[in-house]
Amino acid sequence: MEKIAIIDLGSNSARLVLVNILEGGYFAVFDELKESVRLAQDMQEDSLLTPSRVAQTIKTLQMFRRLCDSNKVDKIYAYATAAVRKAKNQLSFLAEVQSKCGFKLDVLDDDSEAQLVYQGVINSMDIPKGLIMDIGGGSTQFIYYNRKNLLGHVTIPYGALTLTEKFRDDSIAPQDRAENIKNFIITELDKIDFLKELDPETKLIGVGGSFRNLGKISRMFKKYPLDMTHNYPVNKSEFNSIYKNIKMLDLDKTMKIKGLSSVRADIFPSALSAISAVIESLGLEELVVSGSGLREGTMFKYSVPSTNDKPITDVLGHSIYTTLNFYHENIKHAEQVYNLSTQLFKQLRVLHKLPRPYVKVLRVASMLHDTGNKIKYYNHHKHSAYIILNSNLYGITHKDLVMSAMVASMHRKGELDASLFLKYRDMFTDEDLQAVMKLGIIVRIAESLDRSMAGVITEIVCDVLGDSVIMKTDSTSDCSLEIKDALSATASFKKHFKKNLQIL
Repeated sequence: MEKIAIIDLGSNSARLVLVNILEGGYFAVFDELKESVRLAQDMQEDSLLTPSRVAQTIKTLQMFRRLCDSNKVDKIYAYATAAVRKAKNQLSFLAEVQSKCGFKLDVLDDDSEAQLVYQGVINSMDIPKGLIMDIGGGSTQFIYYNRKNLLGHVTIPYGALTLTEKFRDDSIAPQDRAENIKNFIITELDKIDFLKELDPETKLIGVGGSFRNLGKISRMFKKYPLDMTHNYPVNKSEFNSIYKNIKMLDLDKTMKIKGLSSVRADIFPSALSAISAVIESLGLEELVVSGSGLREGTMFKYSVPSTNDKPITDVLGHSIYTTLNFYHENIKHAEQVYNLSTQLFKQLRVLHKLPRPYVKVLRVASMLHDTGNKIKYYNHHKHSAYIILNSNLYGITHKDLVMSAMVASMHRKGELDASLFLKYRDMFTDEDLQAVMKLGIIVRIAESLDRSMAGVITEIVCDVLGDSVIMKTDSTSDCSLEIKDALSATASFKKHFKKNLQIL
């Protein structure tokens, strides 16, 4: 298995990600490290990286190199962005990195950086129309796409760190400083032509540490039961409430905010002001936090080379197969259970009356139902639910992900895990919970109908006659084991579908 390292040297922080490259065009992160370097600090006047910042950065990169060596990494992809890009002493800094750290640091131009960020987002989120806002320490990028077509991108030379330094003035109140930054960014946005032509359905997609911290604060404030950054939504009113409270605070009080990184406390209000400017001036109603950006774009670029020309069309499917390959699952069995599950979903539609969007939940649950075996066979349905909940699958909402875990937890005994129900109850409507119960029975029967994992049952036809459902199976060989196992679900089927079950 090949191992690669990705180093992302920004204006505010440096990040290292270690990645296993799996066969078939998949990858899995196995370690990461982040350090605050503040490389852009104090360079605004003369555009020179200061000796103290350079020394701190070199020390951090040397630490990254040691971690790469200890993990026997095959290749290092190291990128620098805004701060190094505009530094007058760029060449001497790059030479020092090469000499003292033993790897080449590539300086990304605006286009290359935007392309990697776009690849990271478009291959990990299922949002048809989006405006990506990537707030770094020294710059902010805007990338506009529609239906997986990149329509425009621009970089403005102001980020959370440089905005904080530009508007640093202890003589004015924090809220006045916040408004000055907001008005400044609105002026900058007026210069960007493609922002004037946004589709009304466009969602703001937030990339970078400031957005991740915003999401964390929101989750803590709401006591959100799922600790997951990627694809976390924040509506306009909720953002405005957070911004209104934080822009009033001085630094000491800002550092005490739960969920906010202490090393980001001084620059976070500036980032919020920039976000507020975008939401207000463009009339956007919701932002979605992305946990994927430049580093994930590099992972896709390296492990799935086809994404350099065309984004992944089935984001969720690719993510599911990544999980299956990572756990060395029986993929043919997973595909067969999904195939039989979808047949049952269609055949029983007259009874369950569930709309098609629930098929996404069915897909995740049926294909990943056995992953818990990698923890332990006994109670593996519960372990599978845990793995799904913590999989950070791409291309699926948080609610659908939790529902998928709940459905998978039912595939052995047909009973919903009470702890899951209680922990996530507030995320669902009564209709959703009824759907979980019915989908759970479907997956349970489908899994039984491939009990031998030989794919002997090829087709299912269901006849609803009076108070019974007669399930007829076509098979390529003896399927008595499969039918016997599936019939163990008759009591659960009667409870949730209100019909007796016969399987032939």
